[in-house]
Formats: sequence, structure tokens, C-alpha cells
Amino acid sequence: MRAVSFGEALRFWLKLGFISFGGPAGQIAIMHRELVEQRRWISERRFLHALNYCMLLPGPEAQQLATYIGWLMHRTWGGVVAGALFVLPSLFILIGLSWIYVAFGEVSWVAGIFYGIKPAVAAIVLQAVWRIGGRTLKSPRQVPLLWAISVLSFVAIAVLKIPFPWVVLAAAITGALGGKYLPAQFAAGGGHGAANTEGETHGRGGFIIDDATPTPAHALFRKSRLARVVLVGALLWALPMALLVGAQGWDSALAQMGWFFTKAALLTFGGAYAVLPYVYQGAVEQFHWLTGPQMIDGLALGETTPGPLIMVVAFVGFVGGWTRQVLGPDMLFAGAALAAVVVTWFTFLPSFLFILAGGPLVESTHGNLKFTAPLTAITAAVVGVIASLALFFLVHIAQRADGRIDWVALGLAAAAAVALLRYKLGVIPVIAGCALAGLALRLAGWA
Repeated sequence: MRAVSFGEALRFWLKLGFISFGGPAGQIAIMHRELVEQRRWISERRFLHALNYCMLLPGPEAQQLATYIGWLMHRTWGGVVAGALFVLPSLFILIGLSWIYVAFGEVSWVAGIFYGIKPAVAAIVLQAVWRIGGRTLKSPRQVPLLWAISVLSFVAIAVLKIPFPWVVLAAAITGALGGKYLPAQFAAGGGHGAANTEGETHGRGGFIIDDATPTPAHALFRKSRLARVVLVGALLWALPMALLVGAQGWDSALAQMGWFFTKAALLTFGGAYAVLPYVYQGAVEQFHWLTGPQMIDGLALGETTPGPLIMVVAFVGFVGGWTRQVLGPDMLFAGAALAAVVVTWFTFLPSFLFILAGGPLVESTHGNLKFTAPLTAITAAVVGVIASLALFFLVHIAQRADGRIDWVALGLAAAAAVALLRYKLGVIPVIAGCALAGLALRLAGWA
């Protein structure tokens, strides 16, 4: 098998940063399709093994997964580039949209495009359920326990509204016990790199990082490396914070944003929706960086731009920097953009540290059922969680402002799902087609 050059990987991570719509479920689906099925850079088991670890961490799991795979393939800089390019396009896009929002008071010119993108996002999430579920769960007769975990997780999230961290914890405990007493259930779960569940990968050769590929030397655990990563991470946090405090004082808006979003980054268990109430409480009610309606508008922008949903913090930072005039009234845009960069830095820095510090420990558990059984159970739970997210999106796009069913949006979602699942079209043409359709429908007054 040929090796993937750093330049080729860089081009892919840059592309991913611009097409990573759909929140974590959609983004994971895109990476699975690109890396496992099409490019065959990493096998199914290795992909899911990394994903399961990222699901346990605070922070955006899709961005952490990209960081993990980039690190596994091309050492520390590979992980840094993959994780950074997952975020930077979204940051620049949100800075531009946030400027339009505060300068002109509305973002209605993109409403038509976003109207078309939302059904495409729902279809991408459905595709994630189909693909990851098909490989993890296989047939109900083969792995009934994994199916039960998936169904119960769906009910827990969609019906009982149980917080995501508790669902993950229950799945992990079930997997630990099941791996001990029913090992066949969990040895069969999680898929296999050479599996051919839909006839898509048959006869196409192996993977560059396959199930049996030894852990590369740079990914082996060493205490000296762990200490070095922790030290560098501490400096990367302390030095920018010291600069902010030295320039404007501890009580300044920028310093308080850095400290507040550091705490928020460590509380994002269960995805962005789990931490948004905390961000709302701090940004709106405590610091008054923006208003409640502005926060809702920012969430709408975050949902319909590429990158992690937690990137809504860039909008919060931009509006807060604009209203507080952090660089003075003559530098409103520069100050707001600086605030957006500050909150993004302090929000995502912990995610890089979790991967670069913990990745070697995770690689050492590969193939050990004692450790992989809980992670396989988490994957089954994630299938149920993704299914609940698909239902949420479908319900959301199906409701018009007047309470009637939006059959046009549902039709777009159905067409996008057929294009993805039946005709195997790429994510970019599907998103672009739906965006153009949404714009045309809105201009024609039909949506």
C-alpha cells in the first residue's frame, strides 16, 4: 500500500473544513465515507476505536477525531493541521457573517441557502445512521445486545431526555460487563476493515492503516512525551492569557472571555447542546456580551455553517467584542475579530491536548477486548443517539412558522437522502444542490 503524503493529507483536511456540515453526526459520516470507504486510509475498526475515545472526551468529538487520525498518520503536526483546518474555515466564515449581522442588522440574504442546507444536513445524519449502524450492529440475531443498547439509547435521548453523558456511561458499563460474560457479542461488533456489508469495499484492497497495522513509533506511549505535551499545552494556555491580562487587565472583556471559554471547553461532555445553556448563562446573563435573541441567531448561523456547532462561540466572541469595543470605537471590526479568535483558541486548545496526550494510551488498547468491549458498546449507543438527532432534524425542518407541515423541506430531505444512499453522490454536490434549490424556492416564494 502506498503511503499518504503530508501534502495530500493537508489538502483533504482543508477540504473537510469547508464541507463539514451537519454537526458531529454529519461530520463523522463525511469522514467515514471519505477516509474509510473512498480513500481507504484507515480501517473500520481503527476508525471506530478512535471515535469511541473521542466520544468520552469533553469537546467537539468530530474535530477531535480528525485530530486523532491526522496525528496517527503524520505525527504531532499531522494532528495539529487536521484539527486546525477543521475549525479555521468555519471561524473565517462566522467572522464574515457576524460582521454582516452586526453591521446591517440581519442575515436574511442567506435564509434561502440555509433553507436548502438544513434538509441536506438531515439526510447526511440519516446516512450516518445507515452506514455506521450497518457496520456496528450487523444483524439483530448476530449481536442482539448491541441492538438493545442502540434502541435504548435512542429512547433515552429522544423520549426520556436523559443527558448524553449518562447514556455513554451506561453503555460503557454494559460493554465492560458484556465483554466479560458475553465476549462474542462485542468481538463481533464494531465492524471490520475488510467487511463488505453493502458491496462497497469488496475487491478494493486493504487499508493504509488496517486492523493489524502496528501502532507507529510516534504513537507509542512514553512518559517523557506525555510530560512534554502537558508542558507545551500549559504554556500555550498561559502565555496568551498573560498577554491579555497584561494588556487590558483581568477584568477586561478579552481576558474574561479566555477564562470563561476555557471552563466551557472542559464542560462540553455530550456535544455542544449540552454546554450551550452554560454559555448562554455566562455570555448573556452574567457578562452581557450579547442578548438572548442574538444568541439564538448565532446558534442558527452555527448550525448552518461548516465546522463544529460549538463554533457558535466565535459569534458570541465577535458580538461581545463589537459591543464592548475591546480595541476602541475606531477598530470595531478588528476588536470583534480578535475576540472571536480568542474564544476559539481557548475553546479548542484542550481538545488538541486530550488527543495528543491520550492518543498513545488509546492506541495501546487496540485489539484488547477488555478495553474495546466498552468502546464497542459506546458505538452502539452512538448509533441510537445519531438516530435521535436525525429525528430531531426532521421534526425541526418539517415545522413551518405557522405550525403547518413544510412538505417542500421534507421533499428536499428525501431527495438528498436518495442521492446519498441510492446513487452514492458526494456530500459537496448534495449540499450545493440543496442550497441552490433552497435559494430558488425562497426567491420564488414557495418556501
